Amino acid sequence: MNESTEIIGEILTAIGVDTAYRTESLTLLEKGESRYLRDLKLNFTSTLTSEHLSTKECALLGLSTAVNNNNTVLTQFFTRQAEQEGATAADVAEAAGCASLLAANNVFYRFRHFTQKEKYTQIPARIRMQLMMKPVTGKEFFELMSLAISAVNGCEMCVNAHEDSLIKLGTTEERVFDAVRIASLVTAMGKVVY
Repeated sequence: MNESTEIIGEILTAIGVDTAYRTESLTLLEKGESRYLRDLKLNFTSTLTSEHLSTKECALLGLSTAVNNNNTVLTQFFTRQAEQEGATAADVAEAAGCASLLAANNVFYRFRHFTQKEKYTQIPARIRMQLMMKPVTGKEFFELMSLAISAVNGCEMCVNAHEDSLIKLGTTEERVFDAVRIASLVTAMGKVVY
């Protein structure tokens, strides 16, 4: 067994997947004995903890990102992680709901931002967002998930709006940074494990 196969086995074991599992991307990395596999493993491991977020928050951010990215394997992994860290069914559902709602918002507000037409800002969005009004995970954490998903989806307008809200709520920039870092690394893992 070469080192690449061993590292892939460690990654798969960590996320609760059979070590024989392979995607095309994993196979390419394995055949090329890519040094990147070591980085991938360490980067992904770093999504589970943070100096500025609780382990439950890390898991819920990972879950929301995995749902956003349509990644079944990582959705299952982060659901288990969140539950192990004390997340309720309502917390888990809210992380999934946040990903879905932000997918709509990010498309809509990117359109408004891209066109830069005043007329489109005057027409009501007609997107229901009751989930944002009284989030079970709390206003600050829901904003943090919203920011992370908006960053993944590339909506500049939403990223700026959620980051501004978070700062006004008293969130530290380190907390904001870690949320986006986690979302980026979950997205990276999702390119090879899905």
